[in-house]
Amino acid sequence: MKDKGSRGHAGAVVADFLAAVDRYPERPAIVRDGWELSYSRLRAWVLAVAGRLGPGPGVVGVSATYSPGTVASLLGVWAAGGSYCPIDPAFPPHRRQAMLAAAGCRTRLDPDRAGEPGPAGAAGPAGTAWPAPPPAPVRAGQPGGPPATHPDQPADLAYLLFTSGSTGEPKPVLTPHRAIGVAVRSLRRLFELTPADRVLRFASPNWDTSLEEILPAVTSGACLVCHPDARAGSLPRFLRMVDRERVTVLDLPTAFWHELVGYLGDAGAPLPGWVRLVVIGGEAASPARLAEWRALRTGHARLVNTYGCTETTLITHAIDLAGPRAVAGEPPPAAGPVPIGRRLPHVVEHLTGEGELLIGGPSLAAGYRGQPGATAARFVMVGGQRFFRTGDRVSRLPDGTLRLDGRLDDQLKIRGVRVDPAEVEAHIAGHPAVGAVAVTGVRVADHTVLAAYVVARPAAAPGLAASILDYLRGRIPAHLVPSQVRVVPELVYTPTGKVDRRRLAEARP
Repeated sequence: MKDKGSRGHAGAVVADFLAAVDRYPERPAIVRDGWELSYSRLRAWVLAVAGRLGPGPGVVGVSATYSPGTVASLLGVWAAGGSYCPIDPAFPPHRRQAMLAAAGCRTRLDPDRAGEPGPAGAAGPAGTAWPAPPPAPVRAGQPGGPPATHPDQPADLAYLLFTSGSTGEPKPVLTPHRAIGVAVRSLRRLFELTPADRVLRFASPNWDTSLEEILPAVTSGACLVCHPDARAGSLPRFLRMVDRERVTVLDLPTAFWHELVGYLGDAGAPLPGWVRLVVIGGEAASPARLAEWRALRTGHARLVNTYGCTETTLITHAIDLAGPRAVAGEPPPAAGPVPIGRRLPHVVEHLTGEGELLIGGPSLAAGYRGQPGATAARFVMVGGQRFFRTGDRVSRLPDGTLRLDGRLDDQLKIRGVRVDPAEVEAHIAGHPAVGAVAVTGVRVADHTVLAAYVVARPAAAPGLAASILDYLRGRIPAHLVPSQVRVVPELVYTPTGKVDRRRLAEARP
């Protein structure tokens, strides 16, 4: 782990973790449903993983779950000089095998088959201990191991993640150590993390938002909180857990935050007083939900809207929308897009003539492994500098912040006029009985019409679909009024927490 060559950037992240261990050896690094794992015990676990992998293990496929073992495996892979590739154990076997092959994994590790090494363990309920040593990794070519492959990743590869919404062959993104190192430093400053913070583990461990939760926390001396009620599907249970576990930082998909705002308003429930920071991201925030949030008992917490892509490493843009750091002023209009903010210090941005946001700087991924055509299409040179084409259309507001105006490739042509579904969603979300909404285009005979899928609030009266149409007809042009409005019990989400509009449309009767 010497700080030279390609290992230097990997060492910077691991070194920050080890420095946190030196400063706070007995502070909790991870708590899980009543268990506490100190920083010193986590270090022992990380070094044990590195020792079992051996030097230079290549790309390591890790069966990633919400367990502390996944955190130890991530850091242990890096400490050994390897590259981390999370694989969801819930995926079908053939899908997992395809991902291992696409990532060029030479080694597979299952941290949940056993737990933390060492005879003493860490204190838990009734004096029990964390389980003992993790199994040895399975090498490529061994029975049950990943396929033997010839990876073509860069020498300083930190991790591979698969882009959300991929279809067909897996599409692994190659993220260098330099990129994750600079991003983590920026996020520690953005989140203002201290050892007193307790950060909820909420995001799927198989997506990059989980790194956004884990890495700034364990390099700051903060504590990661793992609890099943974070994903139980019950907002009352979620809030009780947040209060009971004294969680100070929540990093939530925007779609989940929309539901949380609706529940807090309908139930008259407060946001637990421990929470000082709520980070949202993944898709456009609803202006109506933002106005509601500002009217609730949430003023003690920063609400930070964020933007970023897997290919640009975690967060690249952010803005405080509410709370003690927000710029004073009136909320945006009910249907006005919510800004995504300004670029973080490490980010270079460029707007094309048609408004597409391009992102450059040291946090760029190297490309897509084994897919030179896709890499060339999305990673382009502008003025002698390399940028990633986000596909998102943005505009700059008078104060210099950016607002997201929709996807270039999501626009629809309705009655000869181009329509952005996000604009229609913003209007529908303003209806007082609407809890969540997604709008997409569906084919009817030989033309495309707008279809809206709406989740009603608990107190909504019957006839919501007709009420929404009446509400819209008095507010927006006819070409923006959906031809179909369906009230559904819940929206369909991708594994990253974004609304899956394709599956909603396929499920229509």
